Amino acid sequence: MADRFRLTLAQLNATVGDLAGNAALARDAWEAGRAAGADLVALPEMFVTGYNPQDLVAKPSFHAAAIETIRRLAADCADGPALAIGGPWLEGTELHNAYFILKGGNVASTLLKHHLPNYAVFDEMRVFDAGPVGGPYSVGNTRIGSPICEDAWHEDVAETQAETGAEFLLVPNGSPYHRGKYEVRLNHMIARTVETGLPLVFVNLVGGQDDQVFDGGSFVLNPGGEMALQLPVFEQCVEHVDLERTDAGWRAVPGRFDRHPDTLEQDYHAMVVGLGDYLRKAGFPKVLLGLSGGVDSALVATIAADAIGPENVRCVMLPSEYTSEHSLEDAKALAELLGCPYDFVPIDRGRDAVTETLAPLFAGRDADLTEENIQSRLRGLLLMALSNKFGEMLLTTGNKSEVAVGYATIYGDMAGGYNPIKDLYKTRVFDICRWRNAEHRPWMKAPGGEVIPPRIISKPPSAELRTDQKDSDSLPDYPVLDGILKILVDRDGSIEDCVAEGYAREDAAKVEHLIYVSEYKRFQSAPGTRLSERAFWLDRRYPIVNRWREGR
Repeated sequence: MADRFRLTLAQLNATVGDLAGNAALARDAWEAGRAAGADLVALPEMFVTGYNPQDLVAKPSFHAAAIETIRRLAADCADGPALAIGGPWLEGTELHNAYFILKGGNVASTLLKHHLPNYAVFDEMRVFDAGPVGGPYSVGNTRIGSPICEDAWHEDVAETQAETGAEFLLVPNGSPYHRGKYEVRLNHMIARTVETGLPLVFVNLVGGQDDQVFDGGSFVLNPGGEMALQLPVFEQCVEHVDLERTDAGWRAVPGRFDRHPDTLEQDYHAMVVGLGDYLRKAGFPKVLLGLSGGVDSALVATIAADAIGPENVRCVMLPSEYTSEHSLEDAKALAELLGCPYDFVPIDRGRDAVTETLAPLFAGRDADLTEENIQSRLRGLLLMALSNKFGEMLLTTGNKSEVAVGYATIYGDMAGGYNPIKDLYKTRVFDICRWRNAEHRPWMKAPGGEVIPPRIISKPPSAELRTDQKDSDSLPDYPVLDGILKILVDRDGSIEDCVAEGYAREDAAKVEHLIYVSEYKRFQSAPGTRLSERAFWLDRRYPIVNRWREGR
């Protein structure tokens, strides 16, 4: 009986819909495992299709092609270690989220996911049928249990597999990032090792898919929760782990241990990965954005430069007479410090032409928000023209505070294909900017040092659409606004909850009203990197038309 089992963990970045590309990644990982003498090479949940495929996986021609890809992969990987990989499977008329064990040129075992998540960003009950609680499978003379992702967040699947002979647990995952998610996963997996007395191997996807970013962070636990291996977050890697048979059962030999950074760095890394993968997977090599001299566009430009290289990030200043001299200076300085191309496109003549065109219709009416929004929409028009002409994706730059209360112009500064800071409150924007100025990492493609001029961070925020305008003219100061939003949005709290925490009732009521009346804007807004458990889009789904107001 073998007393050593080598497992190769492939923490890799799948692309939704790229069956051939994902299969090629799996073959490469299998080759690495074969060269290292592995018994089994393990990839994450639904790897062959990419995750989360949403309704695409229910399309008959797609899941049929995915299943055929699995069969071809089994034939390609016949001479060497077993290969474990996730994908869809048809059982009669039922479609399942499955995990396949490929050995000797065939699909030797097929496990079906039992617990289908149907919360937050997950809608698996919409497209998959629940499978039965299954037992372990064999690789050589070793029996392995594989609760698929959510199955390991419940005790029944792992316990059944342990009771029916599993000697260790291999848990394939498609678990996306949100702040603090790693600790949640770890606590659940420790519980499974305590309950079963078995080692547990957790292998997770890495990379961006639409709004979600998979952070990897795969790990191995010995019984009782002792960490034997921990892989990095947001990075692809193929790593080997050895398990040894002892008198007390299998135990993982301690191996690689990567310390995980704090949440500021993880948020920033998630935004860089999310944007970079969105562009790569969508086929956009370059981006552009309107650079205002403010903190939000400065951070977006820096994220983009770190993701795809500063030479691929066009920064465009579109000034009017309301644009301050320091904004002009700061925007140009930022572009130069990052090393980005910089264009200067004044909007005065275009705005004057629009104003003149509308003058007969606006006669007798005072200037108001309409004229301010014309400036913003003209900027959006010019930026989209540049995007069309040069094939560069336009990025939007609204932070979560602005997105929440609608402090943005639809078809103006909201125009664009992706918004990396969409789930980042304004107060955290400042924190992230200070962090990036102080820190640099090998995965950042832009220069290190103080690339965001300090004045951009320290000056009062302003849209600069009228003389001496400040954001605080229209909104509570950002520390107050963000505090209220965290209660009303992140915690789904009430105005009374805000008052109980010391906020003025009139501020809370105003913010609540702005959140509700801005839903139509968010419905049409660009996707952006999910960083929290209550990101706008799939985490928080409200009606566009809604007459509810608390206390009314």
